[in-house]
Amino acid sequence: MAAAHRKPRQRSLTGPTARTAATLALASAATATAFDGAAHAEPRLTPSQVKAKVDRLYQEAEKATEKYNGAKEKADKAEKKLDSLRDEAARRTDRLNARREALGSAAAAQYRTGALDPAVQLFLSSDPARYLDNAALADRLGTRQASAVEHVRRELREIGQLRDEADGRLTELRKRQAELKTQKKTVTGKLAEAKRLLDRLPAAERTGIGAGAGSGATGTDGRASRSDGSREMPSGALPEAPDSRSAAAIAYAYKALGSPYVWGATGPNAFDCSGLTQAAYRSAGISLPRTTYSQINAGPRIPRSQLQPGDLVFFYSGISHVGLYIGGGKMIHAPNPSAPVRIAPIDQMPFAGATRVA
Repeated sequence: MAAAHRKPRQRSLTGPTARTAATLALASAATATAFDGAAHAEPRLTPSQVKAKVDRLYQEAEKATEKYNGAKEKADKAEKKLDSLRDEAARRTDRLNARREALGSAAAAQYRTGALDPAVQLFLSSDPARYLDNAALADRLGTRQASAVEHVRRELREIGQLRDEADGRLTELRKRQAELKTQKKTVTGKLAEAKRLLDRLPAAERTGIGAGAGSGATGTDGRASRSDGSREMPSGALPEAPDSRSAAAIAYAYKALGSPYVWGATGPNAFDCSGLTQAAYRSAGISLPRTTYSQINAGPRIPRSQLQPGDLVFFYSGISHVGLYIGGGKMIHAPNPSAPVRIAPIDQMPFAGATRVA
């Protein structure tokens, strides 16, 4: 019976059997390695495929940039309003305290003559709101004191309203700040992915990708050379504009040629697309909204066939890019981080509309 429980005797592999097993093991390992490598290795993209992906990433980043710009504009307004409300509440509180001091002085005088009114005593208590809630007590004061108490009542009510409004602005500000954080994360993520794709290409294949039509080499100073249109200047005078404000905006845009694209920037040394057009018209004394989807409503819409120098031209279905039209089918715009402010044809991107700044 004991023999039935013995372990089977292990047989060693020798000769052809051992060689066959070793061959199978090596083949299996090689196959597993091949599959594992195929699962993790990124396929090499052609320059045209990289360009398509980078262009898409830049467009997505630009959409997020415009959302960031809009949220920042609203956050800045909310913060200014909050500061204004807090300042006003502080001024009113000082005024309230002055009125209470005046009433306190009157009460002290009454006390010295032994005629301290019970209503004044109640007012000087630690809970003046209790006094104000009982309007009947005001009738027991003199005319001047009744008027002063009414002023105090109004000041307390208005200060409460100011503080409530300030609380609402603070809530709005925090909401905008959270939105800014989200959009900033989106923008930086898209731009980092685009850079990663570009870095995978040899320098010779990388030139011009992501820079749009007519792109070219970058000079030693980090700004694109004249041959790509980024510093192209008109021969003689600037393009003829229909009015002095448009002319001033165009002149500003020409001076900005070659400036780097930096998302969220509004000049004077770097720009994003709507930051450039905003800065150009700001130099002409006109205040444009911050974002592309607001700038398109800054004036009457103009059909493409009636474009004039100084008009704003917009691109993509989401109105995510804008340039300043200079005539001859060309514009000055801030393309993306791969290209500085430059002159480019307006047909290099999907045209979405145009606006004449009023």
